[in-house]
Amino acid sequence: MSTERINPPELAAPSGFAHAVRTTGTTTVHLAGQTAMDETGRIVEGDVVVQFEQALGNLLAALHAAGGLPDDLVSVTVYIVDMDDYQAHAAGIGAVWRRLVGAQYPAMAGIGVSRLWDREALVEVQGVAALTAPVD
Repeated sequence: MSTERINPPELAAPSGFAHAVRTTGTTTVHLAGQTAMDETGRIVEGDVVVQFEQALGNLLAALHAAGGLPDDLVSVTVYIVDMDDYQAHAAGIGAVWRRLVGAQYPAMAGIGVSRLWDREALVEVQGVAALTAPVD
């Protein structure tokens, strides 16, 4: 077995982490926390819904590069800087989820934090996926 670090070119180049890690011969993919960083390495401007959409899109891009689909997500953790703001925008965030992932939800957690690595980031989305078949 070997470990493959996956860094898709459409995401900003990682520094000190890999966007996704997959162990060959298994179906598990660990997805690094993704913020609303665009391909140039800047956090997109906008409210929590805009940032959630970018962060989730980044997570899905890493999953796709690892050979997975949105249905393969088994666990997602959302780190939230302002829980009240996140909850106030829950309908918009849910609409983004359904548009990008579908109507099914994996095991999820929302965790309030005082700040994220990038000061401008309002949310970070991290996940684990189980692919339908091992990738060698």
